[in-house]
Amino acid sequence: MLSRRETLSTALKAVCGISASVASPLGTLLATPAAAQPPLRSPAEWTIPFGAALRDGPLADEPDYRAAIVKHCRQVVGEGGLKWFDLRPSRERFVFDQADKQLNFATGNGLELRGHTLVWYGAMPDWTKTIASAAEAERELVGHIETVMGRYRGRIKSWDVINEPIPDDPASRSDIRPSIWQQRLGESHIALALRAAARTDPAAKLIINEYDIEFVGDRFRRKRDAMLRLVRDLKLRNVPLHGIGLQGHLRGDLAIDREGLSAFVSEMRALGLEVLVTELDVVDDRLPAPPELRDMLVAARAYEFLQAIHAAARPTAVLTWGITDKYSWVPLWFKRGDGQPNRPLPLDEAYRPKPLMRVLEHFGQGPR
Repeated sequence: MLSRRETLSTALKAVCGISASVASPLGTLLATPAAAQPPLRSPAEWTIPFGAALRDGPLADEPDYRAAIVKHCRQVVGEGGLKWFDLRPSRERFVFDQADKQLNFATGNGLELRGHTLVWYGAMPDWTKTIASAAEAERELVGHIETVMGRYRGRIKSWDVINEPIPDDPASRSDIRPSIWQQRLGESHIALALRAAARTDPAAKLIINEYDIEFVGDRFRRKRDAMLRLVRDLKLRNVPLHGIGLQGHLRGDLAIDREGLSAFVSEMRALGLEVLVTELDVVDDRLPAPPELRDMLVAARAYEFLQAIHAAARPTAVLTWGITDKYSWVPLWFKRGDGQPNRPLPLDEAYRPKPLMRVLEHFGQGPR
């Protein structure tokens, strides 16, 4: 008769194509039923800081939500609050209320707040469409960075300065995603922003954040290649850059390119850059319905991803894009066709830890 570990390993390989090198250790990690497993270690004991994205509504209104963040996290990042759309209702006006509340919550509970994000093609206020020249674009971009980073100088120590610069399917290794900044300034806007950020807060860690570079397939390989070209070019020109954020919005039905991801992380480390996991979750719309099996498959995808990163370098932080299934972006874009709720995050809707949290604990305790 198969043991629970062997049964789990077999299911992981058969249902979702999880490799034996992942299925076996993961089966061992999760072989004990949840009710019989030892309590999770406090994140304060983890050697790699864990964190999650904050959502302002429940942060203000739900004690259980706040308690879960404080219990499980050492770092936090706002889902919103520091994006242009939130900060800049008009060209002349900055509104910092959301970000200030997030920072006050973080510092009041001994947590670090990451800054997300200074340059992005998305969540831009309509008035930015009227930026008409390169000189105007440079003035607005640099002024925004100086004002926002200046306000939080020394209090927000890590910033996603550039978010998602590479198109979903780059036409070439030099392809950059369209935006008002790319339209008016070309690729030079990336170096311009990083240099402005470094001048404004010389002690801050400056990060480029990107998604969809971890999967098997030509499109994802091209995205890795384009990202590597961009980063190498910045480093060759001595543009200030301290790290790369791997978002990690994983797909339950897409395999991790373990060799490709590990090689990419090795290249980043060879360039002297930190590697962070910044927005981890697992899109589960195409996974089987039974919650126990689905939770295992979600954990397995995250295990594959984190194992491939750890094979090349120890990440300096791991953050999930939310802490509880109750509040996640996933149902907005990847709602399940069977009516079952999505389960992409480490805690369920009742704030109970799931297998994904056990995987995060496993990797958070040190090199693997």
